[in-house]
Amino acid sequence: MAALMGLRKNFMTILITGVAGFIGAHVAQKLLAEGRSVIGFDNLNDYYSSKLKRDRLETLCAQGDFSFQEVDVAAPADLRSALSDRKPTKILHLAAQAGVRYSLQNPAAYTKSNLEGHFAMLELAKSLEVENMVYASSSSVYGGNTKIPFAETDQTDDPVSFYGATKKSNELMSQSYARLYGFSLTGLRFFTVYGPWGRPDMAYWIFAEKILRGEPIRVFNHGKMSRDFTFIDDIVDGTIAALDRPASRLGLSVPHRVYNLGNDRPEPLMDLIRLTEQGMGQVAEKDFGPMQKGDLEKTWADIQRARTELGFDPRVGLQEGLTRFTAWFKDYWTRYRQTD
Repeated sequence: MAALMGLRKNFMTILITGVAGFIGAHVAQKLLAEGRSVIGFDNLNDYYSSKLKRDRLETLCAQGDFSFQEVDVAAPADLRSALSDRKPTKILHLAAQAGVRYSLQNPAAYTKSNLEGHFAMLELAKSLEVENMVYASSSSVYGGNTKIPFAETDQTDDPVSFYGATKKSNELMSQSYARLYGFSLTGLRFFTVYGPWGRPDMAYWIFAEKILRGEPIRVFNHGKMSRDFTFIDDIVDGTIAALDRPASRLGLSVPHRVYNLGNDRPEPLMDLIRLTEQGMGQVAEKDFGPMQKGDLEKTWADIQRARTELGFDPRVGLQEGLTRFTAWFKDYWTRYRQTD
C-alpha cells in the first residue's frame, strides 16, 4: 500500500501560486521531496525584496520536478497561457498582497491581488475540474472578535483592517463557488507564521534586522500584545494535509471547509523579543509606542477542527522556532543586505 501511495503521489501535479513567497516555497520544497510534481506561479512583486524571492526559487529549481512561470493571478489569460497544456490535479492558492498595515496605505493593491486574483483562481479551478483547491485565508478575518480562542464558528463580520476584509471576502466567494459548482475548496486561516526564509515585513524579521543594524526596535501597544506564533514546518504539514483531504470527503452539504492553522498558544510579544535577542546574541534598544490601527491585541487559534479532520499537530515551540530562525538569519544576512 505504501508503494502504491508513493506511486500515486508521483503522478500528482500541484499548482502553487505565490510559490516564491514564504509559505509557498516551503510547501513546494516538501512536496518535491515527496516526489510530487509542482508548477509554481508568482508575480515577484516588490512588496519586499525580490532577491529573497528569487533565492527561494533557486532552492526549488535545484530539486525534483519543478517548473516556474512569472505570472500575476489577477490576469486570467496569462494564467491559461502559463499553464499551456498542463493540467494540475490540485491547486494551492497562496498568492496575495500581504500585510495588515500596508492595506491602510494601498488598498487598491489588495483589491486587485486578493479579490480579482482569488476570483480568477476560482474560475481556473472550476474549468480544470481539480480535485481540490486550498487557499490562504488569515487570522485577520477575526477582526474585532473578543472571544478567545478564535474558533472557525465565530462571527467574522467585523474586520479591523482592509486586508482582513479581503480575506473574509475570499472565504465568501469560495463558499459560493463550492455551493454553485460542487468542487472542493479549503481555506486556511494562518496564525502569525515565522521561521527561516520568512517575510521581512514581519515583526520577528524586523527585530532581528534592526538588532544587527544596531537600530532601536518599535514595540507597539507598549509590548502588551500576544500572538499565536506558528512555526513554518507545522504550517507546511497542515497545508499538505488539507491538500490531501478535500472537503468533498467530509460529507458536507457544501464542499467548502475553513481551518485555523495555529500553535494553539498565544505568546507575549516581549517573549518574542527576548528570544530573538537571545538568538541574535544582542539586546535591542526598544522604542515603546501605542497600538497601531488595524492591529489586534491578542490572537489565539482554536485548532480542534484541524486536529480532528486533518491530523494537524503543531510541534515546534517559540524558543526552538526562533533558535532556528535566528541561526538561518545570521547566515543569510550578508547576502540579503547586499540588496539595500
